[in-house]
Amino acid sequence: MTNLIISPAWLLEHLNDPQVAIVDCRFSLGDPQLGRQQYEASHIPGAYYLDLNQDLSSPVTEHGGRHPLPNPEDLAQKLAEIGVNFQETLVVAYDDSRFAFASRLWWLLQYLGHDNVAVLDGGFTGWQKANYPLTNVIPQPQTATFVPQIQTDMVVDIHGVKSKKDLPEVALVDSRESDRYRGEREPIDKIAGHIPGAVNYPWQEVTDSTGYLLSPIEQRRRWENLATIEEIIVYCGSGVTACVNLLSLKLAGISTGKLYAGSWSDWISYM
Repeated sequence: MTNLIISPAWLLEHLNDPQVAIVDCRFSLGDPQLGRQQYEASHIPGAYYLDLNQDLSSPVTEHGGRHPLPNPEDLAQKLAEIGVNFQETLVVAYDDSRFAFASRLWWLLQYLGHDNVAVLDGGFTGWQKANYPLTNVIPQPQTATFVPQIQTDMVVDIHGVKSKKDLPEVALVDSRESDRYRGEREPIDKIAGHIPGAVNYPWQEVTDSTGYLLSPIEQRRRWENLATIEEIIVYCGSGVTACVNLLSLKLAGISTGKLYAGSWSDWISYM
């Protein structure tokens, strides 16, 4: 276990730790209400729910992509209400989608200046399979203090992508499935294809098929061709699953990754 990844067994031992806040991030792009419904039916004891659309994104506009970054003050208030004290509380995020949504929260907390955050290995499914406790009890709101310190260097907009993507010291990484990268299939966005110059590292390669992280050695091997690049700009369809690749980069010991938050859905809004 690394400090970025928490095992189910560790979390079981810390369910009642006041210094640990658990966040359920389950979500379905095809059915936006499903994640909250699943949470209300059954979740890890003490876990709060944060919704990708309502909490971890801001409203969609003409540009900025399908999941624009949330207003930092709004998210900070929500984090305080679930007991997260800035730079103190350990936040453990989980989903049942191979880190797709938990990684978004993991990245957002660091963007707000809070590094004490990890994702649950194996997610909700792994917790269930271990026969660990579940509940439908919704925990009460908390009173914590969260004053964000925005890390502006972690994010890149379309102008930054355009000015940097062809530089020899910069790599542009497309995190979507290979057929979407090649433009053979596009289930969500109006235009298929990828940003010129981007290389493809599908986000699903970070975990095995059951949602457990591949070893740190495998994470390093995955990125070995980009290990010496000065800056790695990562994108996906809307800035969500790209965060799984940013987590993988961190696990590989590479700290040069940045998020193109608007991603492909923002890029094509200017076409």
